[in-house]
Amino acid sequence: MVCVNTSMADRVVVVVNPEFLLKQIMPETDKKPEKIILTGYRATGKSSVGKMVAELTGYEFIDMDKVLEGRFGKISDLVAEKGWDFFRAREKELLVELTGTTGKVIATGGGAILHQEVWDRFKASGWVVWLTSDLESICSRLAVDPASPGQRPSLTGADIREEAAAVLAAREPLYREGSHLEVDSNRPLDQVVAEIMAALQSRF
Repeated sequence: MVCVNTSMADRVVVVVNPEFLLKQIMPETDKKPEKIILTGYRATGKSSVGKMVAELTGYEFIDMDKVLEGRFGKISDLVAEKGWDFFRAREKELLVELTGTTGKVIATGGGAILHQEVWDRFKASGWVVWLTSDLESICSRLAVDPASPGQRPSLTGADIREEAAAVLAAREPLYREGSHLEVDSNRPLDQVVAEIMAALQSRF
């Protein structure tokens, strides 16, 4: 069973029966957006969710941080050598580049939403899903993720919890305004993906 609340002008809130299987959803989904964009803070599951959504839709999966690492090297080294401003400029260029693409599921970096001067056009070029999670879960994931030191350098120099709380407070309005769908990712992966696919079916 899928319940869709369309009371909000530009957004869809979906409640999915946990028994709703992914393989039952996807064959009926013939119409799809030009691209599916995943946004949200660090460690909210954008890459894991994106890979599964890409598999189900037949789209190519793109991890923006991985693309930037392929071009410029490890993010932590890049930031240490050239600073966050340099990294953000390259990230913005990649957003512009990807805006013109189709047939992709794109996992954006947690800070990509900061590029407000290009985000509206990026959002309009596809369908944006905001993956949310509670602060404690985010901090726990960051603490045990072996990729964190190299791919997620500190933004402020503060400890994980203090930094995450401050950055989330600043970015949440941007994530909310910059997305079409909000999904709680603090659940098993298949449930998160099922909710996204059900919303995809209902909207397109």
